Amino acid sequence: MSMQARIEAKLTDALAPSTFKVVNESHSHSVPDNSETHFKVTLVSDAFTGLPKVRRHQRVYEILAEELAGGVHALALHLFTEDEWREAQGAVPASPNCMGGSKRDPARN
Repeated sequence: MSMQARIEAKLTDALAPSTFKVVNESHSHSVPDNSETHFKVTLVSDAFTGLPKVRRHQRVYEILAEELAGGVHALALHLFTEDEWREAQGAVPASPNCMGGSKRDPARN
C-alpha cells in the first residue's frame, strides 16, 4: 500500500471526515521521482469540535505516528470543523515553494 493510501485509510478510519483530501507534494521538493515524503492534508471532521488547533494537529500526529517515523518528512495540515469549513468557503492556502536541498539558493547559505 502506498504511503498516501495509508494516510488516507488511517485518517478516514479515525476521524470520519466529511471532506478529505490528501495531496502528495513530494514532486515540488528535492527528492527522487515517485517519492512519498511531503503531503498536504485537508480534513473536515466533527471530531475536531471543541479542540484547539494545536490539539487537532497532535491528534493527527498520533494517528500517523508510524508514517511520520518511517518516511513522511513533511505534513501540511488544514483541519476544520464543519462550521469552520463553511466559514472558510472551502479555501485552503497554497503550499509555499520548496527551496531546500539541491534547490537552495547558494547565496543564502
